Amino acid sequence: MLKVPKERVAIIIGKQGRDKRKIENRTSTKIDITKDGEVTITAKDSLHAWDARQIIKAIGRGFSPDVALLLTDENYVLEVIELNDWAGKNEKTLMRIKGRVIGEHGKSKITIEDLTESYISVYGKTISIIGNVTKIQIAKRAVEMLLDGSRHATVFKLLESAKADWRRAKILGGS
Repeated sequence: MLKVPKERVAIIIGKQGRDKRKIENRTSTKIDITKDGEVTITAKDSLHAWDARQIIKAIGRGFSPDVALLLTDENYVLEVIELNDWAGKNEKTLMRIKGRVIGEHGKSKITIEDLTESYISVYGKTISIIGNVTKIQIAKRAVEMLLDGSRHATVFKLLESAKADWRRAKILGGS
């Protein structure tokens, strides 16, 4: 069983159950969800159950169903960073470090997403990332550097360098 925030239940279900059905169809599973956010996933194949679990978890962490459904592609993964490791129980610190990752008018978050071709959700006491397996670790590193207090310019320089490396690898016939 999986637990999601109550306020995310309606998003998982979608208008007239559309999103829940879409997840069930894409993962060959049966999903039962209570108003309290308790989710039960039934599947004949454990890999399909795992995919459905990751999708539900992603929606529970703030992603839209469409972005979460990227996780049915084996090249995409979900990373969840627990902010308690940086903020403890201090709400002011939590707000400050979340603000560092989001940036003014969302600029930092958008920059990381653009340079790593990933999606970031800042929700509750977590920061979650959905991205390609080859690029998600650099996105996670960038977020963690910001959480550790690194200058934004330093983080963006690292990301630009990684993007240039990916371009070179692609030109040379890599992935």
